[in-house]
Amino acid sequence: MSISRRTFVEASAVAAASLALPKSAFAMGRKNADPIRIGVIGCGGRGTGAVRDAVAASDNVFITALGDLFPDRLAQARTGFAKTAGENPRFAAAYKVTEETCFSGFDAYLKVLATDCDLVILASPPAFRSAHLSAAVRAGKHVFAEKPVAVDVATALEAIAAADLSVSKGLGWVAGTQRRHDPRYIETIKRIHDGAIGEVITGQVYWNQGGLWSNARKPEWSDTEFQLRNWLYYTWASGDHIVEQHVHNIDVANWVFGGHPVKATAMGGRQTRTDAIYGHIFDHFAVEYEYADGRRLTSYCRQQDGTTSKVAEAFQGTKGRSNGYDTIEGPNAWKHAPLQGMNPYVEEHRDLVASIRAGKPLNEGHQIVESNLTAILGREAAYTGQTLTWDDLIKSSLSILPKEWALGTLPVPAVPTPGETTLMRTFNEGW
Repeated sequence: MSISRRTFVEASAVAAASLALPKSAFAMGRKNADPIRIGVIGCGGRGTGAVRDAVAASDNVFITALGDLFPDRLAQARTGFAKTAGENPRFAAAYKVTEETCFSGFDAYLKVLATDCDLVILASPPAFRSAHLSAAVRAGKHVFAEKPVAVDVATALEAIAAADLSVSKGLGWVAGTQRRHDPRYIETIKRIHDGAIGEVITGQVYWNQGGLWSNARKPEWSDTEFQLRNWLYYTWASGDHIVEQHVHNIDVANWVFGGHPVKATAMGGRQTRTDAIYGHIFDHFAVEYEYADGRRLTSYCRQQDGTTSKVAEAFQGTKGRSNGYDTIEGPNAWKHAPLQGMNPYVEEHRDLVASIRAGKPLNEGHQIVESNLTAILGREAAYTGQTLTWDDLIKSSLSILPKEWALGTLPVPAVPTPGETTLMRTFNEGW
């Protein structure tokens, strides 16, 4: 099967706009007793995990449709859900998927959107996120969209347009940045904004850890299938790990600083994950971000086995410091009380559903696109070896997705080389 990117996006718009929407798909107020039907697009680990979290979060929600590019992943998800249903009566009561509401292929997302679901979980590889978002919003669906929502400038602009449309339609959009739904972060950052550490001067964010999974190539897999089944390791598919993973910490920094940076200077490279199975992404980044008022944020992330792990944030002010999470140090010292049984991965789904039922849907679209672009800015500063401004990035022609979606031949771009790789590039023109 082959479909051009232009056709893919146009099909998303036309088909989604022409769907006969059930009355409940619109962003109206709901009573708590009203059911919410959830469709799932992307049935890998994130999608299946989000399904379980959504069911655990709220009463009277039902999983009604599943879609995935690969039939075997769809089948694997259904087997896992059947097992969960056999062990968990609550999940069994919520799981309403039938053979007729399971879809595979590049157009599976449109078939899910054509069902009577009210809300969709978007958890396919990030390369597809902006097109799926556009289609979902046009179809009048509320959205839980895993981060990141973009891998380059072109997809970020598409996501911004989807965010604008979702706001105008009164639709909910929660972004998978679960720290925004954690009472500890919420209270601590509120205190920071209220002056608990004085004026925030600088900050540091970290996501340093070991390596992640990979899937050995099977003889029957095409280039594209192999890359999509190992999507972490291709910038076009994941955005690289600074975008795909470290965006969580960068989002916290933008939350604390009250906006996005205007400039980035960075370095990074590929030292330990050099085998071809790891695609062409970097395994470490170090970025200095500068905000409009001159404040600086330093950002560190790596995925290297045998190294010290650290996933954290830290902020210094004129009167103290904070980890942004649960502690204030200094004259206004404070620590959040321990929370028992609170799971932010569940809370984000609970908050979304509660807001829909209240008739005031949460919408985090612009917020996540801004943090997503911040991560892309740092990546591109490292890839190119240039100090880049926010305007440099937004005005660039950076568009790194393949021009055609097909399970066939797909060359792997070269590993980015600082001083040679340019910001003005596309997938097919090389790096």
